[in-house]
Amino acid sequence: MTTIEQTALNNLIHNEPYARKVLPFIKGDYFSDRTERIVFEEIQKFVDKYNALPNQNSLEVELDSRKDLNEEDYKRVLSVLKSLKSDDDVNFEWLVETTEQFCKDKAVYNAIVDGIKIIDGKDKERGVDALPSLLTDALAVGFDNRVGHDYLLDSESRFDFYHKVEEKIPFDLDFFNRITKGGLPQKTLNIALAGTGVGKSLFMCHMAANCLSQGKSVLYITLEMAEERIAERIDANLMNISIDDLHELPKQMYDTKMDAIIKNTNGTLVIKEYPTASAHSNHFRGLIKELAIKKSFKPDIIFIDYLNICASSRFKANGNVNSYMYIKAIAEELRGLAVETNVPIMSATQTTRSGYSNSDVGLEDTSESFGLPATADLMFALISNEELDELNQIAVKQLKNRYNDPTTNKRFVIGIDRAKMKLFDVGEDEQKGLADSNQKEDKDLFASPVFDKTEFGEEWKV
Repeated sequence: MTTIEQTALNNLIHNEPYARKVLPFIKGDYFSDRTERIVFEEIQKFVDKYNALPNQNSLEVELDSRKDLNEEDYKRVLSVLKSLKSDDDVNFEWLVETTEQFCKDKAVYNAIVDGIKIIDGKDKERGVDALPSLLTDALAVGFDNRVGHDYLLDSESRFDFYHKVEEKIPFDLDFFNRITKGGLPQKTLNIALAGTGVGKSLFMCHMAANCLSQGKSVLYITLEMAEERIAERIDANLMNISIDDLHELPKQMYDTKMDAIIKNTNGTLVIKEYPTASAHSNHFRGLIKELAIKKSFKPDIIFIDYLNICASSRFKANGNVNSYMYIKAIAEELRGLAVETNVPIMSATQTTRSGYSNSDVGLEDTSESFGLPATADLMFALISNEELDELNQIAVKQLKNRYNDPTTNKRFVIGIDRAKMKLFDVGEDEQKGLADSNQKEDKDLFASPVFDKTEFGEEWKV
């Protein structure tokens, strides 16, 4: 009876289109029979070296030069090699699909065998923490021969891409939806820049509460505040009561409000606390895998509060590396995590000391590293002063935007209720001369106090 292993070896030396398609994905350890594995290894080495398929004679010569085969092994391998014959009638599509399924099955089987060795303590190099990645990598096995976008041949798929509705997570704030064209796309890193106490965590807690209300699976990672403090802010937001009143709420009323929240959403929110500056992207990656195994939880969006107090998986904080490279590395690692997990990541960063007192914050006010805004897809500043506090407002200024034109709606204001940890839209009249203040014809309308003390504001008042 012919096996899939024999069929694959037959076609690897007689069917070049098949060999070109599957060789990048087949591994020697998928062949349980040692003689078949040796034949495959010789085919693979020949193709890697000469970029051409070997014939039986060339493989026999290569076998003769091997030093790890005794006479009995050599005879068995030679027998397998001589049995390989061309089959022109085989269906190419069936052959590829069957080979792909063979690779998937073998990858899972090998992962389980390796897992048992780890559990039994026979694997001295890997511990039980390697088990999730073993199974994840095995389940991800598949044939994908795309090696780039062919501009001329792939024009049709490119047209479909132009008209595809991109999956996004929308805000409940109108101007944020305007500047992002409907919300945060997957595989992106988004950064809020603000001074101490302005509202970085408040913004992310409000957004996390909104995502939960939309039925999304939300992962909130905090390195600054305790898990309970983050949950407290989200409670105040969703229950629409102040934090002070939340502490005075009777148990029965609290349970009633929680039941209402549970009833009105099918989303999930997981809050995980790490000690400051102790966790990096690999810890977050491990957490995501652990949540998938233990709770069948896969996040739709990840909040990290906040980026500057994360660690880097590539550099040691006390090593020979400056703050520019260190923070840039963290940003790159988090963006890589966003791409890998296919979700948007929302985080924050501090302004510099001069930026804290600046009412027109710019990219140059990013603390520690200018490499962060270079890596982020969206970056905006949250600005507050006494005048805005009296109006229960906070100003937003776009700093970088890969989703839309950053000069449109460059500045706008949103309402803020710090007691209830909520943000809300304000009337259009509050935005006059502010939302599109890059346009000179709006000069006579500019009347917002937030920029009056800056050079930019002085220019507009002339």
